[in-house]
Amino acid sequence: MIIPARIPRWFDGLYPRRIWRMTDASRSLYLTFDDGPHPDITIAVLDMLLSYQAKATFFCIGDRVTRYPKVYQRLQEEGHEVGNHTYRHLHGRKNADQDYLNDIREAATCMDTQLFRPPYGRLRASQQKAVEGMGMSTVMWTVLSGDYDVAMKKEECAARVLRKLCAGDIFLFHDSEKAAPRMLYALKCLLDKGLKEGYTFDAIRFQDLSI
Repeated sequence: MIIPARIPRWFDGLYPRRIWRMTDASRSLYLTFDDGPHPDITIAVLDMLLSYQAKATFFCIGDRVTRYPKVYQRLQEEGHEVGNHTYRHLHGRKNADQDYLNDIREAATCMDTQLFRPPYGRLRASQQKAVEGMGMSTVMWTVLSGDYDVAMKKEECAARVLRKLCAGDIFLFHDSEKAAPRMLYALKCLLDKGLKEGYTFDAIRFQDLSI
């Protein structure tokens, strides 16, 4: 069963060292993409963002950065931000701290960023403390698109992200083959509605984070 789309505000207090939404965001919304870069899907996302003059944050897997360096280079050249999503997409609670942290450090050798997002949204408090010791902030999300759920129709995915737009919302999508049919449709719907309602789509900058 897929979890609810919008993360309740009491999560901010439960996990106060994690970023669930942006503050002082004016009329900004924040698109984020996990698990790339992908040689086709990420390119499709970048083309769409360029056509809307929208910026986003890509939480990249180190192994895929090394495999698709030209895609990674393009997203940086077009003004998007990148974040560390480990090197091999490890689950924090299913791996020993040392193995998990070494995987993050390996990813850091191929991408320069102070943003981190744990795969599956799971990590231990000890792991988060160590991530902070590396100078990185843990960025989560406000709205989960659910685009990875192959049983979900693309219209249902769009409805999850369109239900309620609030300044500072961080939207989680996946630039992967599995998610693409729902993600690309929902992303276009969100861009259309957000711009129509006067929002801008901005990248998450480390210097703008408040924890």
